[in-house]
Amino acid sequence: MRHRLQGRKFGRETDARRLMMRNLVKSMVEHGQIHTTLAKAKEMRRFVDRVVTYGKNDTVHSRRLAYSVLGDRDLVKKLFDEIAPSFASRNGGYTRVIKAGFRRGDNAPMAIIQFVEESASTTNKKHDAIKAEDLNK
Repeated sequence: MRHRLQGRKFGRETDARRLMMRNLVKSMVEHGQIHTTLAKAKEMRRFVDRVVTYGKNDTVHSRRLAYSVLGDRDLVKKLFDEIAPSFASRNGGYTRVIKAGFRRGDNAPMAIIQFVEESASTTNKKHDAIKAEDLNK
């Protein structure tokens, strides 16, 4: 039984699994979205959300915590200057996982994980336009 056990193992030892997640988070911060397996994307969400939360609190300590995960000063700078400020009014849920079919070789479920854009205002505009059309009928 797996009571109170968190996280997936991916058939790897602890160090390899930690490095894999760290590399996925680095790629996510660098590129904004990545294409990976569904299980890795779901597991990676936890780490990306934690790093973005570090970025929202701009202190030396939070920069050092982010650097301990990212390991690159340029990525830390990008996180604190570009990515985290766009989520200032959002309390968690910074990423979205979109299912992307199955991999050709082994039929593994694939996914695209990306940062959530602040497109709520765009969605609201579309919603308001639809409401206005309904009222005009």
